[in-house]
Amino acid sequence: MKGVILAGGTGSRLHPLTRITNKHLLPIYDRPMIAWAVEALVAAGITDLMVVTGGTHAGEFLRLLGNGHEHGIERLSYGYQERPGGIAEALGLAERFVGDSPVLVMLADNIVERSIRPTVDAFGADPTGARIILTPVEGVEHLRHLGVPRFDDGGRIVEIVEKPEDPPSSYGVTGIYCYEPDVFQVIRTLEPSGRGELEITDVNNHYVGVGSMAYDVLEGFWGDAGESIDAYYEVNDFVRAHGANKG
Repeated sequence: MKGVILAGGTGSRLHPLTRITNKHLLPIYDRPMIAWAVEALVAAGITDLMVVTGGTHAGEFLRLLGNGHEHGIERLSYGYQERPGGIAEALGLAERFVGDSPVLVMLADNIVERSIRPTVDAFGADPTGARIILTPVEGVEHLRHLGVPRFDDGGRIVEIVEKPEDPPSSYGVTGIYCYEPDVFQVIRTLEPSGRGELEITDVNNHYVGVGSMAYDVLEGFWGDAGESIDAYYEVNDFVRAHGANKG
């Protein structure tokens, strides 16, 4: 399985911290934010990685990560997103890199307490369709900022609702997704959303619609360090006290 770490975007929700750098280069405890995503994938057994970024600070990722060997990466590639066009568009830039392999995609501002290896192993054993990671979320207000799954009586996801006013469950979709190689064909069928972006929720709902969406529920802490200034410092405080990516 190959890994794609998405580290683009303008980071507007973390202004003014991001006026002079990419948000994924900001520190989380004792290292740059993106280093935690790299560690998560490498610890899960994925060592063939691509980092997709953009903007004026893209070169800083090369300076930080180099060829990746110091971080346990066997092969590290880079992709450049010329303008913010959504998560699905950024993933589309990795098509040649991924080729015919299954792929795990992780947003670089996602920080998890526990290893994602169980999900990687489960998808590796049956790499068809898609497999995503959910997390329990307390508070309707927080759910209103996430993708939220709707379940049927058997516990299957029947729809993912993006930023719902009335959340259909108490689970949020994290920024960690596994896909079969045909995900790039799905991306090519997407139409831009109202904000002019190709949405990853539309990709996920495609797999829901064809009955090939699986999921795991994350144990332990999950944080989106790019969600807001408050969330950024909450993640910092948690990692300083408890660490991340633990087996």
